[in-house]
Amino acid sequence: QVQLAESGGGLVQAGGSLRLTCAASGRTFSYYKFAWFRQAPGKEREFVANRNGATIDYVDSVKGRFTMSRDNTKNTVYLQMNSLKPEDTAVYYCAAAYFTRPSYDYWGQGTLVTVSS
Repeated sequence: QVQLAESGGGLVQAGGSLRLTCAASGRTFSYYKFAWFRQAPGKEREFVANRNGATIDYVDSVKGRFTMSRDNTKNTVYLQMNSLKPEDTAVYYCAAAYFTRPSYDYWGQGTLVTVSS
């Protein structure tokens, strides 16, 4: 079992930055892959970024603006979000799975990011 806790959301003006943090506990952190998803009001949850080993993928809409990283010494995953746009407004979720799993089994409670125009 893995427990995930996101933090770092808030209200920011367009063009601003936020850094989301996902603290993981419960299992050997380095054996797990992580991802960020988001769900905007009235929309389905969408993939934002994931990291499996050294490979990081991003949804096209955030490429060049968001950076995902992880610190295995702190059991923490980050999402640095720069040049934020109003369309980035959403609840952001951290997800995890054992690295061989095809999908994500563990989810955090989410953190709200609101970008004002």
